[in-house]
Amino acid sequence: QVQLVESGGGSVQAGGSLRLSCAASGRTFSGYAMGWFRQAPGKEREFVAAISRNSNRYYGDSVKGRFSISRDNARNTVYLQMNSLKPEDTAVYYCALSAALSSLLIGVSDDWGQGTRVTVSS
Repeated sequence: QVQLVESGGGSVQAGGSLRLSCAASGRTFSGYAMGWFRQAPGKEREFVAAISRNSNRYYGDSVKGRFSISRDNARNTVYLQMNSLKPEDTAVYYCALSAALSSLLIGVSDDWGQGTRVTVSS
């Protein structure tokens, strides 16, 4: 099995930045697509970003141009750099893993982390 642990969440003011990290254990993840999702209270889980095994990148419309996803296969870690944060970005952010990028892009994951909370104040 693969275990995913997110970190880096916190509270920032609008316009600020945060970098989230997701560390994987149990297996190397070089053969997997990785992604980030978020969920705010009372709202459905939303796709944020994904990165394929060969580092092709995809973003949800709401974060395009502000967030960047990257991966370091040697460290079994995926990152989400979040810039120009808005109050609407407030949510719990979850790391996800899938053997198929196509599945991850529609919200189907082989594994999920426990989440890290991001709060953006106006």
